[in-house]
Amino acid sequence: MTHSHPIEEYILALKAAKPFEGQVAYHREFAPIEPVYATPAKLWPEPIQAVLANLGIDRLYRHQVQSMDAIRQGKHVVAATATASGKTLTYCLPVIESVFQDPEARALFIYPLKALAQDQRKTIGQIASHLTPIELRSEIYDGDTSAYRRKKIRDNPPHILLTNPEMIHLSICPHHDRWADLLARLRFVVVDEVHTYRGILGSHMAQVFRRLMRLCRHYGAAPTFVFTSATVANPEELAFQLTGLTVETVEESTAGTGKRHLLVIDPVDGPLTATLMLLKAALSRNLRTIVYTQSRKLTELLAIWAKNRSGAFADRISAYRAGFLPEERREIEARLASGELLAVISTSALELGIDIGSLDLCLLVGYPGSIVATWQRGGRVGRSGRESAVVLVAGEDALDQFFIRHPEQLVERPAEAAVVNAANADVMDRHLVCAAAELALKTDDPMLKPEAFRAGIDRLVTDGRLYLSADGTTCYSPLKSPHRHVDLRGSGSRFVIVDESDERVLGEIDGFRVYREAHPGAIYLHRGQTFRVNSLEPETRKVRVAAARVFYHTRVRSAKDTRILEIFEQKPVYATTMAIGRLRVTEQVSGYDRIDTRNGKVLERCPLDLPPMTFETQGLWFSVPAAIIGQAETAWIHVMGGLHAVEHAAIGVFPLLVMADRNDLGGISTNYHPQLEAAGIFIYDGLPGGAGLCIQAFKQGRELLDVTRGAIVDCPCENGCPSCVHSPKCGSGNRPIDKNAALFLLNALKDSQAPKSPAFFSIAEKEDGEPGKAKISPDEKKAHGAAVRYGVLDIETQRSAKEVGGWHRAAQMKVSCAVLYDSKEDAFFEYVEGQVPALFEKLRELDLVIGFNIKRFDYRVLSAYTDMDFGCIPTLDLLEKVKERLGYRLSLDHLASETLDAGKTADGLDALRWWKEGKMAKILEYCRSDVAITRDLFRFGRENRYVLFRNKAEQIVRLPVDW
Repeated sequence: MTHSHPIEEYILALKAAKPFEGQVAYHREFAPIEPVYATPAKLWPEPIQAVLANLGIDRLYRHQVQSMDAIRQGKHVVAATATASGKTLTYCLPVIESVFQDPEARALFIYPLKALAQDQRKTIGQIASHLTPIELRSEIYDGDTSAYRRKKIRDNPPHILLTNPEMIHLSICPHHDRWADLLARLRFVVVDEVHTYRGILGSHMAQVFRRLMRLCRHYGAAPTFVFTSATVANPEELAFQLTGLTVETVEESTAGTGKRHLLVIDPVDGPLTATLMLLKAALSRNLRTIVYTQSRKLTELLAIWAKNRSGAFADRISAYRAGFLPEERREIEARLASGELLAVISTSALELGIDIGSLDLCLLVGYPGSIVATWQRGGRVGRSGRESAVVLVAGEDALDQFFIRHPEQLVERPAEAAVVNAANADVMDRHLVCAAAELALKTDDPMLKPEAFRAGIDRLVTDGRLYLSADGTTCYSPLKSPHRHVDLRGSGSRFVIVDESDERVLGEIDGFRVYREAHPGAIYLHRGQTFRVNSLEPETRKVRVAAARVFYHTRVRSAKDTRILEIFEQKPVYATTMAIGRLRVTEQVSGYDRIDTRNGKVLERCPLDLPPMTFETQGLWFSVPAAIIGQAETAWIHVMGGLHAVEHAAIGVFPLLVMADRNDLGGISTNYHPQLEAAGIFIYDGLPGGAGLCIQAFKQGRELLDVTRGAIVDCPCENGCPSCVHSPKCGSGNRPIDKNAALFLLNALKDSQAPKSPAFFSIAEKEDGEPGKAKISPDEKKAHGAAVRYGVLDIETQRSAKEVGGWHRAAQMKVSCAVLYDSKEDAFFEYVEGQVPALFEKLRELDLVIGFNIKRFDYRVLSAYTDMDFGCIPTLDLLEKVKERLGYRLSLDHLASETLDAGKTADGLDALRWWKEGKMAKILEYCRSDVAITRDLFRFGRENRYVLFRNKAEQIVRLPVDW
């Protein structure tokens, strides 16, 4: 009697089960694939051959050999092959060979997650255990490594150091002098799971890698980089975007696979109900199962429901997501690998190759957002040739419905491109400051060769976030340790979530998302427990929550506005013009809805009083010509409902064009935008600085409109639904939305006879930011400044601060003399105490009065002689401007000595002594000298846009000034 495999039994039972009748939209079997082997171009040394023999490996896959041959020749390589295709061996063997040939050789293995490094350390240990006669040392260096172990590792670096992006950024780069032995001997840098370095993390890592390579050059090393990746469309381009390196690519996997099944379910009662039934059936057959969801909240909800309905299996199910504490995640991983857990419900956090044992079944609750993620998650099952199944349980989302209607596209559609915006100015600026803090940054440094980086340096120097040396060749950081202010995985600062009952930290949330997801009144889920947010504290960056039993979840309501700051490129697309550029987006969260979890009905609408969130990003936009709007209005078409529906539909299908999730994007639609002078639709990258997603999609502008229209036309609903024009994250609750109006607008745009929009957009802004006015150029400002009649003032006093009881009593110090330089007459005017009224008359003739500490001292002393409002006098206080830039005060003598090579001739104490001795001529001479120095310092700053000072590190640097 022949027994079928448990997976086959499961699928047969599923297809025959009455509750799933008519719901299996697609089932495809993939026959086992035989592996293809090859021989290395150069034989391995005897010790490595022995290692392979002891591991039971007598042959290597062809793709492994292709990668190894290139690595052994010193070429940079990216291996982008399927999950479980043996990529670890491809970089481990060349590294071991290098250590065998030179015991001083070192390698750095970088993993995106600490858990991955822990997992790979075991694999490396297994390989090394068979290695003789040399001992291969490997160590993990991460946040969990003790201070004692860290020092031991730095003092005697292992052959292989396993770490993560945060440790490169926070430990190795800023303290490179402690790592000199490692960096000087570094032969290899391995970057595992490189496809995860996209979005905000990718933008950060593009800078971290450049900083690391810069330090390697400093210590005379030029390591070979090896990247491993899931199957993506552009592995070579991705590696180049991240590092600027040209790499050799290996993409075709030649590893064998067991029999595999792919099923697509179109559930009648919703994806959650169907998933719970599928999971329960899998548990009853002891199938080891992983369930992937699309959000943290859904992961927690599904775990709660699954435990409640699984009887004896309740304790063998666990949620898993980012935001859990490290020790919680490690415990879940260990229980899953050991078989103690039979099922795990996870976000994308378990998408990567952490060893969680051999799994049989993968349930996808909704399309993961990309072909890459679908097969990366599906690759977690069926390892070691086991028969396995991947089941996609479709939701109402537009992409889910697309694959219900075209399931063959899951197999036939190519993998998407992974996009990195290496020139994200918000991210790049922070890392350039870090680079300068690590090692003084020469303006001709190879790292600064790209134009975007040079523009970043100019921006940072102008803003005073970097100091330029006196000769203009070197940049210094004013901060000794700027690294701790840079979060690689977030677009802003982190908030901790604290349980009020015991002050226990439950997790973290990015400052960019906190107002949307952790506002007062929000429902927060953690490991199956429900918490209500009681308070949000921006000052302490804490979210305080309390346990609560509720039967609802929350969704924010918000309003958004956008302004075009810069146009990169624009082109005609059908009857409109589509543009890509830089936007400023402002979002105001105004309230939230309490939504019944059981039926989705809104129970209550609650107001919120939160500050607006404003950020700059990249986006694309297109207008709808006024003539088309007029046609719609004549036909009684709901224009705003149509624009809003097009925006939602376009964002919904966006991931068909680029590797993105709809949560990575934002959108705004309006029936009139003042800068477009027309109705418009904007789609933007949902993080500060942009991720490059819209730039990639702009290249396919015509296809974007085609696919958007197709998604609406193909949807069988009558008035619009989540499968076509509704959005689960819409801040206005999907109001107004009109599906038919959207089709009218899209059809009109595609009609070759439709009225065309203006050829190109143009943007002009004046200084106050209002659109439609020309900017005032710096040259015009300078010319205007040159025409101003200014005076430079300094006074000396009869008494000291000590004599009158403190500086706050300066009005009691009395004037001994004053000197005023008049730029119109190019002359100095001297006054003694009895002539102060004449001084006031002279001050009234001037357009601008300049001094050094004039507001806090000179004017206070003079206030004893008049009721004049000194606040009405246009005044430039050089000390005040210096303090605004630096955060601390510098003396006039310091600035004059470094900038003009001409210090003060005396000081205030000398002037006080001369007053008592009756030497007025000497006081006037000294005061006149101070006025001349202040004038010359002002002139130097006005003409050169900087003055010089000696910073706390004793470097003479430029201080940018705008005088």
